[in-house]
Amino acid sequence: MSGRIAARLAELAIELPTPPAPVADYVPYVQTGNLIFISGQVSFIGDDHASAGKVGADLTPEEGKQAAHNSALNTIAHLKNACGGDLDRVTRCVSIRIYVASAPDFTGQPAVGNGASELVGAIFGDLGKHARAAVGVTALPLNCAVEVESVWEIG
Repeated sequence: MSGRIAARLAELAIELPTPPAPVADYVPYVQTGNLIFISGQVSFIGDDHASAGKVGADLTPEEGKQAAHNSALNTIAHLKNACGGDLDRVTRCVSIRIYVASAPDFTGQPAVGNGASELVGAIFGDLGKHARAAVGVTALPLNCAVEVESVWEIG
């Protein structure tokens, strides 16, 4: 991959992971027109399941923020495939939904979600500014701490 976004990834010393395979009956992304819908991506990178559990009980908020960062890395890896390997095709991150497996009294989901939003902004600049929701949930697939679902516009 070469281009502006590839150069930015190199500048940030970010290597995208191998996109994880779906764990159930769905596809990693769907394109309709110029929109790419990325299915929910968990916070595990490969076999590293350090981000398992609930934020506020098993994980600190900072560990939750890293889990959101990891989910965004998996998201961008799938986005790269959706763009035929050329992330310069991205014209906008439209929206991100961040689900945080949370202890019952944990209310810091927005700060945890910043792990995903900040990564998208660092990579895509103004094109990465997006609408967002960050919500707490009782549990997530595979006991992951964070799952990120997103919509992107490409040219």
